[in-house]
Amino acid sequence: MNNLSLLIVEGNIKKDTEIFIKAAGASTSDNLKKLLLKLEPSVIIEVVHPGNEIEVKSSLDKINSYNGIIFTGGAMRINDQTDEIKKHINFASECFNYNKKILAICWGLQVCATAAGGAVSLGKKGAHLGIASNVEINDIGKEHPLYKDKKNFFNTPAFNFDEVSKIPSNAKILSSDEINNVMGINFHVNSSEVWGLQYHPDYYYDQTINLTNLRKNKLLENNHFNNENDFADHILYIKKEEKKLILEDRSREIINWLDYIKKDN
Repeated sequence: MNNLSLLIVEGNIKKDTEIFIKAAGASTSDNLKKLLLKLEPSVIIEVVHPGNEIEVKSSLDKINSYNGIIFTGGAMRINDQTDEIKKHINFASECFNYNKKILAICWGLQVCATAAGGAVSLGKKGAHLGIASNVEINDIGKEHPLYKDKKNFFNTPAFNFDEVSKIPSNAKILSSDEINNVMGINFHVNSSEVWGLQYHPDYYYDQTINLTNLRKNKLLENNHFNNENDFADHILYIKKEEKKLILEDRSREIINWLDYIKKDN
């Protein structure tokens, strides 16, 4: 068997990467890369920034050499529709043409869903602020390889204000929670297949705690918490969940995706 070759699509621009490094100790793509190498030490990984035309051209020129593509999380908002955001959506559209197996995480899911004809909106029932609780795998999800050996109800690191409000045609929702109807999803577009997650099997809770603390003032200003005590209680809740976290449970979806692409390698 040849070594797996993966392309990571960085979801953050420079200013947001600086914030993430402050919280997590690495960029989003480097953080994911560390996890992938822990799970699959021989994997070959390249990173592309969709806003960098030279990197995009290089990645597309050799896209057939990648066994899979992972779109990471990020701090941008789809409906801002900046030139940078359009480049992320366009890059996803290009990738769909090459018979690729794609894992799309959080912002990555929103990018891929939009590129595939879906839509993203502000979450109607609130936001995930460091954690998603009681995510439920539905009957379709229980039969899908994404959730092989995953508990039917689980808590997970998560951070998002927006949600996929219109799923792409032929998409199947695999899991939901009280905040977002689309937490896990599978869809085919052109010749590619996307497994999408509106949460972070690639983050540790201490990283989402740091992100939450960094955004504390804005979260309070925007009434995501009633007061300082409410915020402190939320952080304490995540810290308690952090003590229960097991790597294989947290990252089961990534493990399953790697197993899935190995079948074609």
